[in-house]
Amino acid sequence: MNQQTMFLQTPPAKLFFMAAIPGAIGMLASALYQLADGILVGQFLDGTAFAALNLAMPFVIINFALADLIGVGSSVPISIALGQGRDKQANNYFTCACLMIFTAGILVGAGMFLASPGLIALMGAEGRFAELAVQYLRVYALCSPVTTIVFATDNYLRICGQIKGSMYLNILMSVLSAGLEFLFLGVFHWGIWAAALGTCLGMMVCAVIALAPFALGRMKLRFCHPRFSLDLVRRIVSCGLPTFLNNVAGRITSILMNMLLVRLGGEMAVSVYGVLMYADGFIQPILYGTCDSLQPAVGYNWGAGRFGRCRAIEKCCMRAAMVLNAAALVVIALFPEQIAGLFLADADTAGMAMAAGALRLFSLTYLTRWFSFWVQSYLLAVEKAVPATIISISTALIFPVLLLAALWPLGLTGIWLNFAGTAVLAGILAAILLRREWPDLSRTDAPVQADP
Repeated sequence: MNQQTMFLQTPPAKLFFMAAIPGAIGMLASALYQLADGILVGQFLDGTAFAALNLAMPFVIINFALADLIGVGSSVPISIALGQGRDKQANNYFTCACLMIFTAGILVGAGMFLASPGLIALMGAEGRFAELAVQYLRVYALCSPVTTIVFATDNYLRICGQIKGSMYLNILMSVLSAGLEFLFLGVFHWGIWAAALGTCLGMMVCAVIALAPFALGRMKLRFCHPRFSLDLVRRIVSCGLPTFLNNVAGRITSILMNMLLVRLGGEMAVSVYGVLMYADGFIQPILYGTCDSLQPAVGYNWGAGRFGRCRAIEKCCMRAAMVLNAAALVVIALFPEQIAGLFLADADTAGMAMAAGALRLFSLTYLTRWFSFWVQSYLLAVEKAVPATIISISTALIFPVLLLAALWPLGLTGIWLNFAGTAVLAGILAAILLRREWPDLSRTDAPVQADP
């Protein structure tokens, strides 16, 4: 089935399952290597190494944030341009975005490598704890120019209708990364730096595989002579800003929480926070894969003036997000000890009790998180970047910081409750912004004429 037939003619429910299931499987597979990273470090190294990994992880994600801004930000105007029949414009966005990602990888990676000792020291870490965190972070920084583009290629494959190809690529990346990390840690008995190296090598291989069909001219999108303009950069940045701010602001929040956790509960509190992040890191990719896999279809229909079809597709996404969050709440609330045991192999009774209690409080997050997540994804798919950005930065930074202050008297319990409180506030904000934008989102179909 070609791209136009898939996006414009397939019934919305059928299109949802065609795109969402492979998208969710692919994103889940891409998350499993991160999950395996934590499990393998926790099992083959020690508690200090696991805590160091979690201390460095916010900076690792920031290292990918600029590439995500460009990759996600270019995907929206590319999809809309293709829906309008402007293939040359879409190819130019694609080519310029790839060049921007590569350049950003060099600059951000170099800065992260040089700044890593100071950044980790700022977190309050000392001695071997700090040394291991710096080792882990610097490997990602060195590999940044090649690894950062792999997530953008996932978006570009979906835009070209290669949804299963995207899924297979993510599965391959997960298997390669986890396999190499197991080899380096479990067989060769190397240190924490090898955990990062295994993941980066898996990403590099998959980045080359993903870019090959574009370079060979086998995709709807093709490389062309780049024509940069201020309007092009502005559209990419504005559309990618919600994802970028979510990544950066979320990591700033994680850094603040880690700084507090080091002082309130030491390495064990940082490790427990890491368990929460790994649990969420398993669930969020499924949500992203479900909703974001439909963004190219929504953007294509929006560009073609098929507004009613956009709403029908998004209704499917909303229902799926609600069901997935309900399932996450039940699983985490019922099996906190088992989840914690995957990562805290050498934890004592008090540490396991802390982790189980934190997970039960954290599970309440999924009562309401689905709504703000869905609204932000919907608004971003139709180039409504400002309200999507407001939801993003409020969810990732503003609300968590406000609640850190409000819940401070509760100590560690207040930090574990922060996530659920943030989800409630974000849901209220998303409802207000969705109502404000609804007159435009609910307009009737008005076919758009393609440029000659």
